[in-house]
This record gives sequence, C-alpha cells and structure tokens, in this order.
Amino acid sequence: MNRGSGENGLRWIAGAYDISFTFTLGEGLSPEEPLRSVGAEERHVVPLTRSAAYELLVRDEGDHLSDLDYLDWEDEAEVARLTSAGFLPAPPESIERTRWRAGRTRWRSSAAIRAPTSRRCPSGGRAFAVHRNAKGFSRVDYGLHGKAMTCFEPGLPHLRDGVPAEAALGFVHHGPGAGDVAFLRLLEDELGIYLPYEETRAELSAAAITEAARG
Repeated sequence: MNRGSGENGLRWIAGAYDISFTFTLGEGLSPEEPLRSVGAEERHVVPLTRSAAYELLVRDEGDHLSDLDYLDWEDEAEVARLTSAGFLPAPPESIERTRWRAGRTRWRSSAAIRAPTSRRCPSGGRAFAVHRNAKGFSRVDYGLHGKAMTCFEPGLPHLRDGVPAEAALGFVHHGPGAGDVAFLRLLEDELGIYLPYEETRAELSAAAITEAARG
C-alpha cells in the first residue's frame, strides 16, 4: 500500500494516547462488522468526532447537557438519538469509532478498553489489537479468520497464549523503546498498514460500549 501526503503511519498513536489506548485493525470486513464484534447494534451507531466522543465519555451523569460544547442541547431529536444509543445520560464505559477505506476496516477506541478476546475476534481476514493500559502494561492480540492465533506482551515472549509471536508474525522486540511501539512499526513496515492522524479527527461511525454489550 503506497503512502501519500498526510499518511503518517501508526506509531503516532502511542504518543497521542500515551496513558492508555486500544487500537485494532481488521482486514476484509464490512464497515459495520467491527462495531458488531464488540456488541454494538447498527441502529445505535452515530457519527462522532474524536473530541465529541471524548466529551461524552468523561462527563458525569449529573452534568447538564449544556456542558457538552459540541451538542445543541435543545435539539431534542439529537438528544433522543444519543440517549437511545447509550451515550446519554450516563457516560458509556467506552466508545468505539470505526473507519473503512481501501478494502480494510480500521477501528479504534477513544478510551482504554480491554483488548478483544477470541469471542470478539472479527471474522474477516487478519485482525490485530494493540493495547496499553494506564500502568504501562502492553499486549498484542492476533486473529485470523475469526480464530485467535496468539496473545503476547511485546518484549516478554514467555508471557503469551498461543503461537509464539516470532512464528506467527515474525515479531521479535529487542533493545530500548516500548514494545507496543515496536509492533506498530512492524505493522507499518512489513504489512504497509497506516492510519492518517487527520482521519481520526473527522466524524467516524461510533458506538457506546458497555460490559453487558460485550457479553
């Protein structure tokens, strides 16, 4: 995949979300499947920018809707749609935003969530999840055609479940630097996968996720 102007790889994710993040890439999926795989119903998917998703996620249930800068709180139809979709009145546990382009579906969360398990592995081609929590722990999940192949902590090959990372993906992390950043570099360099930073600031299809929805 050739890179054009404004396409700046994946490693920026670890810097932009340095406290915690979960970033997942799925190949050969429909635009709706990534959100369905984490329990979202298509009728509850709404377009949200990154800043709007953040506002909805960090608010308290008792806050007045006028505190949401992006929302016209007097727009009853929009408030009703967000309420029906689970974004209001209480903030969801996480918000997933998805982007489809060039035959691959790319989706990412705007908050730290648990990385996907085999029950939630998208059923398309390859699927990768890179997760870092607030304590600095990182983890990579790799699935193929809906089957979990391996789960490992970059840089600590003995902490894994499934096929060794070197055998499954040719990934070995040595030397300084965070393991999750090294794996994002692998996705860039070996697989030609990238996500322009500018795209994540646009309105993307978003769903409110709860533990109940995850099942």
